[in-house]
Amino acid sequence: MSENRQSMSAMATHVDAHYDENQIQVLEGLEAVRKRPGMYIGSTDVNGLHHCVYEIVDNSIDEALAGYCTRIDVRLFKDGSVEVQDDGRGFPVGLHPKLQRPAVEVCLTVLHAGGKFGGEGYKVSGGLHGVGASVVNALSRHFMVTVYQDGRIYRQEYNRGKIEYDLRVIGETDRTGTVIRFWPDIKSPENPDGVFEEEAEFRFDTLRARMREMAFLNKGIRITIRDERGDTPDEREYHFEGGIAEFVKHINKNKEVLFPEPIYIEGLKNEVAVEVAMQYNDTYAENIFSFANNIHTPEGGTHLQGFSAALTRCINDYGRRYKFLKDSDANLKSEDVRESLAAVISVKLKEPQFEGQTKSKLGNSAVRGIVDGLVSEELSAYMEENPAVARAILDRCLGAARAREAARKARDLTRRKTVLESASLPGKLADCSETDPAKCEIFIVEGDSAGGSAKTGRDRHYQAILPLRGKILNVEKTRIDKALINAEIKNMITAFGCGVGSEFDLSRLRYHRIVCMTDADVDGAHIRTLMLTFFYRYMRPLIDNGYVYIAMPPLYKVTRGKQEYYVYDDKELQTLLDSIGRDPKPEIQRYKGLGEMSAEQLWTTTMNPETRTMKQVTARDAVAADEAMSLLMGDQVEPRREFIEQNYDLVTDLDV
Repeated sequence: MSENRQSMSAMATHVDAHYDENQIQVLEGLEAVRKRPGMYIGSTDVNGLHHCVYEIVDNSIDEALAGYCTRIDVRLFKDGSVEVQDDGRGFPVGLHPKLQRPAVEVCLTVLHAGGKFGGEGYKVSGGLHGVGASVVNALSRHFMVTVYQDGRIYRQEYNRGKIEYDLRVIGETDRTGTVIRFWPDIKSPENPDGVFEEEAEFRFDTLRARMREMAFLNKGIRITIRDERGDTPDEREYHFEGGIAEFVKHINKNKEVLFPEPIYIEGLKNEVAVEVAMQYNDTYAENIFSFANNIHTPEGGTHLQGFSAALTRCINDYGRRYKFLKDSDANLKSEDVRESLAAVISVKLKEPQFEGQTKSKLGNSAVRGIVDGLVSEELSAYMEENPAVARAILDRCLGAARAREAARKARDLTRRKTVLESASLPGKLADCSETDPAKCEIFIVEGDSAGGSAKTGRDRHYQAILPLRGKILNVEKTRIDKALINAEIKNMITAFGCGVGSEFDLSRLRYHRIVCMTDADVDGAHIRTLMLTFFYRYMRPLIDNGYVYIAMPPLYKVTRGKQEYYVYDDKELQTLLDSIGRDPKPEIQRYKGLGEMSAEQLWTTTMNPETRTMKQVTARDAVAADEAMSLLMGDQVEPRREFIEQNYDLVTDLDV
């Protein structure tokens, strides 16, 4: 067996099974954590709250990577606490050689104390900074650790990082592992000095999505998550023997695939473990997710660079060798071979170097060559051994290249249009006078009638209006070259000024608030979803940077005497009527569309920054967002029908 084809499990053979107090390295204390929690967990909102769970789970995952943990159980309790239990070796309980305190206490009360700094406890760890458990302890009003080790059960508890009592033995056991339960320090009228925002609350769907992802990335491990806060407990279990190959199948589950089983590549070189799984589908979107030590790297990095270079070279070499590409043909580009591709790249290495505070990009230069070499060798061999699959891939990539050339011509044609020609296009732009993008906003409005009201009612200094005529093209079912000849899409691209697809340049964006303003009905929701699909697939940085919003026009106007009220849904209407009374009977007007509002009403209810309500579009979970787009806008009818039947009350208010 060659070095590249060794199993990732070989990493465990390099780990010292003797993990004790001598391997705990101390760097500094906890003083600053409660003063500046954002430096350690990113924020004190719901995202920071979830980060605390991830930090504790990461400790258990590190045990799994070292070969000592097979199961992790997460539980959410009604009292607001979370428990994470594993069957690993358990925190070391012996006295730390320098501090002469139990090592578990040191790990949980001293920042940067753990087996990830200098010791041989872990060769691979997702917790780069080693602050996880101690930071969570500092930010918890109560924290309890239970260790099962050497036939005994040990326990210690803390309040806001302060020790309640010395580590004690509370029983005997024949198992090993660690149980951590913590109560986050959330602000409330009774607890004004809390750390987390008062409205912060654990979201089961967000946490279970992360647990599923961790199970995909660490094949063989079993992770359960149980929510006991409701009347009926909700429990999910994730266990994937196929690892990231099953991850790719999950990404493609609502799509037609070009070949039934994902291509799976695995290897180990210079203590860098590499896994790659890939499979083409019938859509036109690229879905490549990269991870380093289980940490998602949305901006890619050297592992993604190595994969892309190898993929492009292998497909071009195969195309030349078997005459899919003629001598006169140009080579396929990287964007051609990535179209329609779903792939997961996961690397695990001893000392990852992440760029930026958010660990969004891997910077280890050696990883590029390792991934490139491994993928080149294994993918070339796979294509030679599977000519039918190779031909299907080449056909798909050649089609992408032709579409790319057609798209280039369409973009060139758009660029050649003068400002006067652009202004005469259907759905013409009424621009604003302000030139600072940070101060400008553009309303994409459904229909000429609503567009007329919006143009009259707007603040011309900083608000631009672009009416759309009818429904734009569903880009989930077509390539970019077809999208670029759609008049409404061309108008948006021209108005925004930042290009599209591979030529997108965020620095050229002319408005930092792009507002989808459609009717408050099913048709309006559909048009809005078509717009969001286009932004997500071809202008994704607009969403990632928080520039896309959804306007919230009222559904009803209620008049009683001289008082006027605007309400946004049926539930709010009933609440208002109960509040103001129904005798004498109020006058209720239901807006069928934005065009029924006067310019003044539209300004007051939907466009005035002082009185309007807008939703900001985000995509916190890229896998879930892609799944939603494919489900709602793709060709697979049955999954969409099943989703609508199960969630009919949510479909018109779906957040992407």
